[in-house]
Amino acid sequence: MTIFSKIIKGEIPSYKIAEDKNFYAFLDIFPLCEGHVLVVPKIETDKFFDMPDDYLSSILTFAKPIAHAIEKAFDCNRCGVSVVGLEVPHAHLHLIPINSADDLNFTRGKLKLSAEELKSVQEKIIKHL
Repeated sequence: MTIFSKIIKGEIPSYKIAEDKNFYAFLDIFPLCEGHVLVVPKIETDKFFDMPDDYLSSILTFAKPIAHAIEKAFDCNRCGVSVVGLEVPHAHLHLIPINSADDLNFTRGKLKLSAEELKSVQEKIIKHL
């Protein structure tokens, strides 16, 4: 069982943004910037493009209102999307408020936000859903 499956099941706490029968979205606790959200399928699939077709075709539809909420909640040009998938062997999509392509550079240092800061980010995004 991956760490993401444990988060989905509630075995590990998370800052949930949205959920439906197939997907779960939550804050990355080591974000590139405030507002960094992970969208994961509830089924365990290692590689993004190995997800069943119905999941692959609907993950962006699930993520769309979250991306719009991120754009409203943070001072950014747009919500960037990235599929890297090297950190955890469970398919996932990164939604990140960006102003330039460099904002999607995963080799940069990650932020270390307090629980209070993460809760504030969560509330900002949910307010705009």
